Amino acid sequence: MTDHLSYLVLGLGNGAVYAAIGLALVMTFKSSGVVNFATGAVALYTAYTYVLLRTGELMVPIPGLPKTVHLGGPLGVVPAMAIALVIAAVLGLLFYALIFRPMRNASVVAKAVASIGLMIVLQALIAQRVGTEIPLVEPIFPIETITIGDSRAPTDRMWLAGCVVGLAVVTTLVFRYTRFGIATEAAAESEKGAYLTGLSPDRIAFSNWALSSVLAGLGGILIAPLVTLNPVAYTMFIVPALAATLVGNFSSIWLTVIAGIAIGALQSEVTNLQNSFDWLPKTGMGEAIPLILIMAFLVVRGRPLPDRGAVARPALGRAPRPDHVLLPALVAIAAAVIALLVTGGSYRAAIITSMIFGIVALSQVVVTGYAGQVSLAQLTLAGVGAYSLSVLNTHLGIPFPFAPILAALGATVIGVVVGLPALRVRGLPLTVVTLALAVFLEAFWFRNPSLNGGVNGAPIDTPRIFGIDLGIGAGESYPRIAFGLLCLFTLALVALGVAWLRRSPLGTDMLAVRANERSAAATGIDVSRTKLAAFAIGAFIAGLGGALLGYQQTLATAESFTVFLGISLFAVMYIAGITSITGGILAGLMAPGGLLYILVDRFLHAGEYYTLISGILLIVSVMANPDGIASRLPKIPWPTLSRRGRSNTIAAEYDRATASSPAPTVDRSRAALAVDGVGVSYGAVVAAADVTFEVYPGEIVGLIGPNGAGKTTVIDAITGFAPSTGTVTLDGDDVSAQRPHVRGRRGLGRSFQDVELYDDLSVAENVTVGATRSRSDEPIGKRVSTVLATLGITELADAEVATLSQGHRQLVSVARVLAMSPIVALLDEPAAGLDSSESRWLGERLCKARDAGMSILMVDHDMDLVLSICDRIVVLDLGRVIATGTPDEIRADAAVVRAYLGAPVESVETPSVETRPVETEEVLS
Repeated sequence: MTDHLSYLVLGLGNGAVYAAIGLALVMTFKSSGVVNFATGAVALYTAYTYVLLRTGELMVPIPGLPKTVHLGGPLGVVPAMAIALVIAAVLGLLFYALIFRPMRNASVVAKAVASIGLMIVLQALIAQRVGTEIPLVEPIFPIETITIGDSRAPTDRMWLAGCVVGLAVVTTLVFRYTRFGIATEAAAESEKGAYLTGLSPDRIAFSNWALSSVLAGLGGILIAPLVTLNPVAYTMFIVPALAATLVGNFSSIWLTVIAGIAIGALQSEVTNLQNSFDWLPKTGMGEAIPLILIMAFLVVRGRPLPDRGAVARPALGRAPRPDHVLLPALVAIAAAVIALLVTGGSYRAAIITSMIFGIVALSQVVVTGYAGQVSLAQLTLAGVGAYSLSVLNTHLGIPFPFAPILAALGATVIGVVVGLPALRVRGLPLTVVTLALAVFLEAFWFRNPSLNGGVNGAPIDTPRIFGIDLGIGAGESYPRIAFGLLCLFTLALVALGVAWLRRSPLGTDMLAVRANERSAAATGIDVSRTKLAAFAIGAFIAGLGGALLGYQQTLATAESFTVFLGISLFAVMYIAGITSITGGILAGLMAPGGLLYILVDRFLHAGEYYTLISGILLIVSVMANPDGIASRLPKIPWPTLSRRGRSNTIAAEYDRATASSPAPTVDRSRAALAVDGVGVSYGAVVAAADVTFEVYPGEIVGLIGPNGAGKTTVIDAITGFAPSTGTVTLDGDDVSAQRPHVRGRRGLGRSFQDVELYDDLSVAENVTVGATRSRSDEPIGKRVSTVLATLGITELADAEVATLSQGHRQLVSVARVLAMSPIVALLDEPAAGLDSSESRWLGERLCKARDAGMSILMVDHDMDLVLSICDRIVVLDLGRVIATGTPDEIRADAAVVRAYLGAPVESVETPSVETRPVETEEVLS
């Protein structure tokens, strides 16, 4: 028992640093909404600055200048620490002023990606300035021990933990009782409100960035004598710190500090258990602690779909649809073959490396560019493919080409595991999960000598098929053209497959999920399955790239698949264009060791600055060009090889649907939609109670009520987006227990009050998402064109939705629902943003849809529209039905007038300034 206590004390040191970095993360997030992945790198930079000051040197962070400046003699602990912390504060101010203040209106994910770029810059800068030499650091705290039973434990860890707890106390008091702390909380709650009350959110953010950098730097300085000053390890302190911050929900100082210290203590105890029990793995168990904590916490707190008003919209560029693929593919393949034939040595090796990393980059295009799931584990999944290939080759004797395919399938399994948290979380937390998993796999698998060859790597056999050697070769024949052609063949297949995916219904589903998960579910898309499909496909592609990388190196080594290298590769992918096939191939050319890298190194002699430049370009790309370099390349007007002309353009022109066909006979004996006793509560707040009504085939029912009456809540309950009581019956079937996408497929289509469209897609693609699951037998393309023509927006078919006016966005939202040919269409304020003539015109189209047999439940505040086209009207007030009837009956209902005016009907009918009474119809209009 005493051994366990002593190990827990030993872990207080690392835990205190996790807590300090987590505390810094909370401060930057509170003040500016930034989850700063570079916080660990700031701690590293400050620690190195302190160590060099203790030797009388000051680090110069500008490449090209001397690495250090001599100060005349060593500095003591206090002055060295003071100067280092001032430098940390200045860095915090510069980072906010140059990067995050200009991005203050960007999404949380975009800011996080920019901070990843900053982490790369600091890491590369430190490596370039100080090299890999590990300096000796003199102790700061007294070197003493205490006796715990039969064991002894050092007290310096306890001093460090006590310092961090003291900082947490001071920070808590500052935030709770000082004007600055209250101002920070106010600005975090509402930036506009802060301006209105005379506060400056910028000044608050500057102060918090400086203070958070000082906190992170102080943690780095205090841990330096206790833990080897290792650049990579310090930077990766961000993973357990992020785990602690997630426990604190990026807001609670004490939960963050306690979780950080607990993680460090548990990691130390795991080390003790590894030494005590032979059956436990000898590596990676400590890295599993933050991963398990992150996954458990997010899965418990996460939700399958975002809540209303909380839809994550990551700042990713548009994923262009590859309409003409064959000719450019043939040209690119021919150019690559010529390049392999005319080059040799290191240049041919660089071309082969570019092809392999191009494959890995295409896996990122699928996961991030198409599905919107920001993953930092793609190179790690490539490593899974390489190490699996070694096992299949050398231990099981499985030959080429079956071995790399099975290895890629093994990576697919891990990829699905990576994607499991995406079923309940999205955006930034998922990025944290992928980073934590990458750290764990590197430690647990890649660097575990009991699972592979250890430092010597895991050997991989030469690929052969029908006796033909396809290996990379050795000596003067290195690298062989045969291996280059194998990589080119694989890259071409993967690129064509990704192009097909983008044009397929599954690819459209991925883009819909990326743009808006709630809206995707409403159109019948299984969001969870689509996310897992993206992770599986991306992992398979990454596994293929990893297998080829293993064949290239003839063995799998951990140094080829490090977490930091994977983050650097992510930066290159984002810079090149993470949402397009062209960007993926360009990323391969730009990857470390690729063709561009060797050209920069040979002709500009700047290879040592390549990672640094990549980090800077990542920051610039996120800020100014999220579409990447690929979007800036000149567009080549490739001719189509099809005689059908624009056969791949979804919105081909069709004649406007005629109104001469007779309306079908509809059966009104059974309700198309029956809502019985539906109620929705959020804690003690009752948003809807005992709501009951029916919608019959071929009728339009209006659902009206004053603001806050619960209209949208009822629609959310009917469509499965809000947990509710009561029953919902669709065409005679009880769908109350069905998930939203199942209800959508069963024929319950809906639009949203805040027009939740897929802004990254064109108008035609938005409507295609609905038409793909249409109950109509009409071909998808014709169905899309018919609906666009019916609503008069055919000319907008190829326009990007994000560029449309509010009125046109409303029409696209309605068009997407109509394209589904639902049994019942639930339209939430379809006339919002339309003027009176446009509203009447929309009403005519909705009547035409009704006459064709579609039932419609409509919420709208345009009473002229509601009263003119609705067959019946249901009125809500305070979440309860207060009236149901025809428009004429609703006009004369005293309860309805009272609900809208908040006054007894007698007072409503009393003339005031005018000499005539106020008509109820005027009130409702």
